[in-house]
Amino acid sequence: MKPIACILSAGAIVLAGLFTTACADESSAAYPSGYRDWTHVKSMLIGPGHGLYETFGGLHHIYANDKAVKGYRRGSFPDGSVIVFDLLEVSEAANAITEGSRKVLGVMEKDSRRFKDTGGWGFEGFAAGDAARPVVKANANTACFQCHIARKDKDYVFSEWRE
Repeated sequence: MKPIACILSAGAIVLAGLFTTACADESSAAYPSGYRDWTHVKSMLIGPGHGLYETFGGLHHIYANDKAVKGYRRGSFPDGSVIVFDLLEVSEAANAITEGSRKVLGVMEKDSRRFKDTGGWGFEGFAAGDAARPVVKANANTACFQCHIARKDKDYVFSEWRE
């Protein structure tokens, strides 16, 4: 009977550890599965000479889930809004600029209760768009939100809706 109790106890400890790890991920925005099927909001190219080129140089595509699209249209975003910033390398050849490999997939997720300290938004970046490679983690305030404060009047969102 004791070996079974030990196995069950060990299993409970492992499960508790997994649960704690999963809960720790609650401090940042989740990976947005299926975002390429969402509404495309805009694209932008940041090239050499721009102040943000070293960090954000490349081709940006912005996607929004249905709740975020409603938020763009009304100027404030409801909880459940998710905005994706898909940043890609670019290459130039024969007077054409084309997409290259993915540099990072940035995510903003609105949840006023979970993300009180960052304007109601959770932030995360996934290196090369890989869900297993989050890079922001607990640093959302300094890595993301400090720049987004400048857009408080737009609910902390840089991109805008264009009809």
